[in-house]
Amino acid sequence: MPEPFVAYLRVYEPLSSFDAPLREELAAAIDRGPVDPFDAGLREQDVWLRSQLAAPPRLLPGEAPDGSVQGERDVLVLDPEEVPTAPAATVGPAPLVCPLDLRGRAAAALVGFLGDAELPLRAAALSVPAEQAKVRASAVVSELAGSAVHVLSSTWTVPLPWFVLVDPAERCVFTERDRRRVCWRVAMADARRRVARAHAIGRQSIGEEGPTRILRETGRWLERFHPHSAVELDYGGLVQLMSDSDLEADTSAEDVHAIVDAMEADDAEEVATRYEALRDFWSEFAARERHN
Repeated sequence: MPEPFVAYLRVYEPLSSFDAPLREELAAAIDRGPVDPFDAGLREQDVWLRSQLAAPPRLLPGEAPDGSVQGERDVLVLDPEEVPTAPAATVGPAPLVCPLDLRGRAAAALVGFLGDAELPLRAAALSVPAEQAKVRASAVVSELAGSAVHVLSSTWTVPLPWFVLVDPAERCVFTERDRRRVCWRVAMADARRRVARAHAIGRQSIGEEGPTRILRETGRWLERFHPHSAVELDYGGLVQLMSDSDLEADTSAEDVHAIVDAMEADDAEEVATRYEALRDFWSEFAARERHN
């Protein structure tokens, strides 16, 4: 089964920044063995499918039929030494931990699905009445009021404002067992600084909607985490759709940063040129989404 065609924006916080008993649960997850970053998408897919194929099916992964929490936490772990930082930024101490937060993320997605999907689709997809599903999912989302999920995801493409967070020159391409992984890592302080600058420029240039709104929401999300955390932009399963020539031609991060600079300089021609390059590159993946 192919890995889900999903890209991720993740936050890794120092384990020491978590309060008990969550800190002990995450430490136990590390001792059992963190999720292999190459397998993160497949792990999420497996946990979700198991929850839906159980008898009776579970509404959300990581819970019993009655809605109570069960199972063990899954985490990704990152060494601070693997995170490029500007001179004024601090990352750590180790280990840096990213809980996959599958139950909370699934609940938030379910609330959105129930609000957008047509009645026949809701009836076909749910194992319980829609109103019951909404109540249970909303209750899980409410539990997150004092915290935030550590992972944002996007199917079939990468939201272009996410590239603002990273240094284009720091892209990492890993290979393992004929598989590739493409990601950027950045210190939280650097990510917040870049988002704040891009948001201010975007608000002045194009207003508060569209990419500017995404930057505002992303900035607010980042503020909810420890200041010595790390942020990772990961192409995830999208690399399955990319050939070697695609990766060589991918200048998305450079183009997004150039657009921000051009907007600040009021250079409309440069903005248009860079945006056209982004549109041309990502249109192939958008077409695959439509075909599926």
